[in-house]
Amino acid sequence: MARRIPLRQPSSLLYRSVAGFIRGVLRCVTRKDWHGQDDMPPEGGFIAVSNHVTYADPLTFAHFLYNSGYAPHFLGKSTLFSVPIIGAILRKTDQIPVHRGTVRAKDAVDTGMKVLLAGDVIAIFPEGTLTRDPDLWPMMARTGAARMALDTGVPVIPVAQWGAHKLLGHYSKRPHLFPRKTVTIKAGPPIYLDDLREKPIDNEKLREASKRIMDTLTAMVEEMRGEKAPAERYDMRKHKA
Repeated sequence: MARRIPLRQPSSLLYRSVAGFIRGVLRCVTRKDWHGQDDMPPEGGFIAVSNHVTYADPLTFAHFLYNSGYAPHFLGKSTLFSVPIIGAILRKTDQIPVHRGTVRAKDAVDTGMKVLLAGDVIAIFPEGTLTRDPDLWPMMARTGAARMALDTGVPVIPVAQWGAHKLLGHYSKRPHLFPRKTVTIKAGPPIYLDDLREKPIDNEKLREASKRIMDTLTAMVEEMRGEKAPAERYDMRKHKA
């Protein structure tokens, strides 16, 4: 598919410059096996959710969304916003810090909902961190994506990906740039959550919405890998106990 101009062109010259740089680098080191771009909403805010295997995932995820016509706002660990240069770029391009384990943890969800209601796109990894599953399958999700979806009523679009870990290994910071790696990314239809949107939105609804999100992503990754995921999804809370 030919590249489209972003539907909500970012006003920031820095955003466009960074996006152009990332696109240029990834064109050199990856081969695109992309599907489903034309099925994503042509207008209005939505949440794009993806599985998380490697530190390269945000770049390939952003590449897919930007080339598909969107200028996403990512939710990312607050510590990244303190890194010299990188932190300044994240702040100036309106990315959203997540202050985990603090009284400010809810701020990211509140900011994300404002972005969505303004008609823009939030990109998020519902697991909240790289998967801990030993075979790199999607694990249990946190409830932030579900909360934003149920509170705002915007669609949740699954964007599964596989192959970026060959570019940058799981928890590795040393890339393997050549030969070029094939990265498979596919967007699917909105995940059905309408039956959960009636008030009040309680923990049970949030858990069910999160489960549907991860069930959908897992099924898509199964198709990409040609393998079956474990019957029981990895749960970080159980392994911390």
